[in-house]
Amino acid sequence: MANLGIPQNTIEILQKYNFNFQKKFGQNFLIDTSVLDRIIAAAEITKDDCVLEIGPGIGTMTQYLAERAGEVVAVEIDNKLIPILEDTLSAYDNVTVINDDILKVDVNKIVQEKNGGRPIKVVANLPYYITTPIIMGLFENHVPLKSITIMVQKEVADRMQVGPGTKDYGALSLAVQYYAQPKIVANVPPNCFIPRPNVGSAVIRLTKYEEPPVKVKDEKKMFAIIRASFNQRRKTLVNGLGNAGIYGITKERVTEVLEEMQLSPTIRGEALSLEQFAKLSNLL
Repeated sequence: MANLGIPQNTIEILQKYNFNFQKKFGQNFLIDTSVLDRIIAAAEITKDDCVLEIGPGIGTMTQYLAERAGEVVAVEIDNKLIPILEDTLSAYDNVTVINDDILKVDVNKIVQEKNGGRPIKVVANLPYYITTPIIMGLFENHVPLKSITIMVQKEVADRMQVGPGTKDYGALSLAVQYYAQPKIVANVPPNCFIPRPNVGSAVIRLTKYEEPPVKVKDEKKMFAIIRASFNQRRKTLVNGLGNAGIYGITKERVTEVLEEMQLSPTIRGEALSLEQFAKLSNLL
């Protein structure tokens, strides 16, 4: 089968099927074999692995995964790509293509059916506009995962791994770092894609924790508190949380708890670490 990481082969397939890129699906296909090799290496794929690929496109990375993994499940939303995938993946009998929206798919069910409920690895070149809901969906639905290795917009990758006090720090940083250890493994310039995106990309690997690094009584409540703390970044925590309408949380109560934690009543959310948010949430 022709390696689609080679630009000429990708162009040939696109012409053969008269494929038009869909802006609404954020389609940018990878045309760089060295980047593909790095993604596969970072994901540490072996024959024991069942891999979920989100947005396989024309099957460029799917081919690489199929050669190394035991089983690959690829979820593709664009039905115009399904006949192309049938063609480009025809040589592999360990790939299942599902034509659906990943946000509507029951991933836990796939893990049960394809991997007997054992943790899978997720690999994806994600459309930028939908990165956060996809990642959060995988974590919040407690899908059995070993790791998520994904290509995302460079600034989103940065946001996932920064700490308190930086301008990129926010709800996404905290959520990712609660569930997983983030590590940027490669920066990828726009010319590695067809069509070229307007922004730089990065490959980041999120290695799932067996147990979160902090103990929280109520996960949902902590994340409601985190989201409210960053909804209006310029507001103090007392105002941000006091006005958020979260059950049982008043300005007075937040002030009391901050005092108990020996934090200033004028502190903002961006100054708190994950440990401090966990403590705040438990006390509230």
